[in-house]
Amino acid sequence: MDMKKKTRSAMREIRHARLRKTLSGSVEKPRMAVFHSLKHIYVQFIDDENGHTIASASTLEPSVRGTLPGSCNIEAAKIIGRIAAERAIAKGIGAVVFDRGGHMFHGKVKALADAAREAGLKF
Repeated sequence: MDMKKKTRSAMREIRHARLRKTLSGSVEKPRMAVFHSLKHIYVQFIDDENGHTIASASTLEPSVRGTLPGSCNIEAAKIIGRIAAERAIAKGIGAVVFDRGGHMFHGKVKALADAAREAGLKF
């Protein structure tokens, strides 16, 4: 009766799939998908109806990389959240559906969401 234990990343993918059953982005209200690895943070604004990414931001971008205090911490998440919100607003996006990507809503994910809200996004 030896059952294999699932890895953390496999469990996150299961949680994300469960979330995605109810979350969907449109042209008017795209999905703000957040993902963080152990090294970097990524945000995309996705129109699920057409399957297009409208805007994105990450800690990998050369313009952002030098100014960050670290590549995957709460301070970096705040900066990426603000940059992502500014880019979305520039593209005419005012409201989004927040997709935490299977991650718990605290720490980096919460900091990113709060920074995006402060920059003017509604969700």
